[in-house]
Order: sequence, then C-alpha cells, then structure tokens
Amino acid sequence: MAMAAVSVLAFSALPASAQLAGLSNNGKIHGHVTNPTGAPQTNGTVSLSEDGGKTSKYTFPVDANGDYKGSDVAPGTYTVLFRQPDTPPDKMVDSFENVKITTGADVVQDIDMSRQAFIDKLPDEQRKKLDELKKQNAGALKANEVIKQLNADIKVVMADLKDAGDSKDKAVKAQKYADAETLMKKDTEAKPDASVLWAYLGQAQVGLGISDKTKYDEAIPNLKKAIDLESTSKKPNPAVQGLAQSELGEAYARSGKVPEANAAYDEAAKANPSSAAMYLRNEAVIFFQTNNSDAQVAAANEALKVDPNQPVLYYIIGQGLVTKATMGPDPKNPKQQIIILPPGCAEAYQKYLELAPDGPYAADAKGILQQAGTAVSSTYKAGKKS
Repeated sequence: MAMAAVSVLAFSALPASAQLAGLSNNGKIHGHVTNPTGAPQTNGTVSLSEDGGKTSKYTFPVDANGDYKGSDVAPGTYTVLFRQPDTPPDKMVDSFENVKITTGADVVQDIDMSRQAFIDKLPDEQRKKLDELKKQNAGALKANEVIKQLNADIKVVMADLKDAGDSKDKAVKAQKYADAETLMKKDTEAKPDASVLWAYLGQAQVGLGISDKTKYDEAIPNLKKAIDLESTSKKPNPAVQGLAQSELGEAYARSGKVPEANAAYDEAAKANPSSAAMYLRNEAVIFFQTNNSDAQVAAANEALKVDPNQPVLYYIIGQGLVTKATMGPDPKNPKQQIIILPPGCAEAYQKYLELAPDGPYAADAKGILQQAGTAVSSTYKAGKKS
C-alpha cells in the first residue's frame, strides 16, 4: 500500500531560475528524497544554486523511487534545493547549504524531510495532519506485514494439502492435514475477513475427517464462513467459492447427508463452471467410497451431463447398479445360475471398457459382464463391490 505524501508549505526563498549551466564533465551528485511521512518523494526537482537560491545553475528531476542524480557539475560550493512540482519559482520546500562538488567525485546529498529539524518548521496545522497521516501509514504498514505473512502461509498450506492428497501413507496424510489446520486456525484469527483462509481451514479439517469424523462437524461452519464472506464480497472469487462449496459437499457426503451434499456440489459447479466436471466427478467418487450406491449412481449421471467422456463415472454407475443384481437361471441352460444385472448396469460397464479398455477397472468390469452371461464363479457374490 503506497503511503501518501503530505503536502508541505513552501518556505520563502530569493528568486531563482532553472537554467542549465554548460556541461564541463567535472563532478557528480546524487541522492534520495524522503517526504515528511518517511516515504520516498516520487516527484519534484533538486537544484544547485551558487547564490543561495536566487538562481539555479543545475536542476535534476526526482524519479518515482525518490532518487535524483546529476553529472558534469562544475566544482564549487552549492546550496541544494528541493521543490515540489507546484512550488512557486521564488520558493523552496527544503534546502541544504555548503554542499561541495569536487572534480571526479560523486557527492551524495540526501534530502530527508522526515528529520525533526524540518518537521519543527512546519505550521501547527501541518504538523497535526502529518501526525495523523503517519498513524494511518503505520497501520497500513502493519496490515501489509500481516498480508505478507498470510500469503507466505497460504503457500505452505497449499503444499501441505497437495502432499496430503498425493501421499499413500496415512500417517503422512494426517500430519500434513494437521499442519495445515494449525496454520489456518492461527491465520483466521489474524484476518477473520479473508474467505480463502476459512476455505483452506475447512479443507484441512475435511481431510482429517477421514480418520476422525468429528472433524466434519468442525469443517462445516468454517466452510460456511468462507461462503458467507464470498457472498458479501465486492469481487467474489469463483475458485474460492468452488473450493468452499465442494469441500462442504464432501463433508456432508461423508457424513451421510446426501441432499445437503448434492446442493453444495451443485453450488460449487455454478460458482466455478470451469471446474464443474471435477467437482461433480469427485462427488460421485466420494459416494462410491462411502458405499452409498444410490447416491453414487445419481451423482455420476449428473457429472456425465457436464463431461460424458469420464470413464470412471461409468464404472461407478455399474458398481452402484450391480448391488441390485440378482441370481437367476441361464436362459441358455436353465440348470445353471447366472447374475441378472439390472437395467443400465451392463451398458455402464461396456461404456467404461470402450473408453478405458486398459483402465484400472477393466478386468473387474470384464469379469462381471462375463459372469452375467455364463455360469457364476464360485468366488463372485452378487452385490459385492470390488
């Protein structure tokens, strides 16, 4: 957050002109200009005068960083003057006397208007405004430091959550989710109006919920907090909304709350359409993992409306429907029993094999289809998921 420059009163000086003297390749001068708030002065000019300010022999611009520099300055003793863009030619804002330039030297002359000697010259009203501005700037600096730390923490948490999701080690997963939860608890206290922090806190707690279901009860209000903050934001972030809603959906799904989960996932897809296929696929996968066959079939069918070319969804539908399979006589050989698949089940497995003939579930899908048309294997039990 840029700190504002205080408007300072110009101090009277003798008339001066801003004429550039002939260059003689003798000495140099440079420096930094600081305004009364302690921030860099981002405009104005610095002049060198040999007659106390009546005329300016050299004039150099102050750049956006508060720096100025000049070269080919004839040796001599100068008064260094600073003027703002609106300072009248016969006045100056600040000055330093007896600055000596020598042949071959590069003299440093800073102009620090935050020094007490300069502040003491300001009128009472200006000093009062300056004090107020300094307080505001101090608060802004403190807030900026907090934001800087929060951004660093978010990078750590994102890495922790990714590592947790990628790891096959349950202990590593739990530790990474716990680390993320600890960090986000601290940060939501530091900045409770940041929706992304609540979303990541909820995500970490949903991850912990796989081994400790009480964490879902903690995650749900935190994710709702993220959603509420986003709903009142002047610039809602679709990615944060999608994350919070989808994690809320997972918390509900793993808690057996199907209607609530469906609603949350639908909201995630609406909020962030570019990731809708992923959200709805994940919903189907989670219902599959929690052995909710009816919910997994319904969720997979909804996800296929967004992207009909996701093989795993057809397998999930087949696995959900096969739980309703029955046993019956083989039409070709009534003395033998075969699996009677419910409508849509065989088609789902066949579509999976069409899209992923060598996929991770191909052997399972082929086996079920074969057993539905031949004698039942002694190792197969209708309704059991692989």
